[in-house]
Amino acid sequence: MDENKLIMSKASYPFEHAKKPLLDLKAFRQRQFQFFMYAVALIILSLIIGIFGYRYIGDMDWVSAFYNAALILAGMGPANELTTNGAKIFGGIYSLFSGVIFLSTVAVMFAPLVHRFLHRIHLES
Repeated sequence: MDENKLIMSKASYPFEHAKKPLLDLKAFRQRQFQFFMYAVALIILSLIIGIFGYRYIGDMDWVSAFYNAALILAGMGPANELTTNGAKIFGGIYSLFSGVIFLSTVAVMFAPLVHRFLHRIHLES
């Protein structure tokens, strides 16, 4: 049991423990920017997956592939009709994937804000 506590105490967490003081505003802004950049990286990676999928599976040119991937990722729907079964399957899977990515990105961006709010409430009580 002591070994588990030692492992947990050495673990690196992105947020401070509830018993530690609230992070100062400058450090909080840096953390918020860092998590924002994680969200941007997640969006860019997802966009790249969509672009290559539409390019090679959907047999589109690069601009159309980008346009379709960006529209799906933004929740707008596809711009071009997919003609092959493989492209339709990719389009469906990418649409589902994009919905999950949207929710994940929102969670990543708001995690530091929610943590700070909950930490402040916990410190007051």
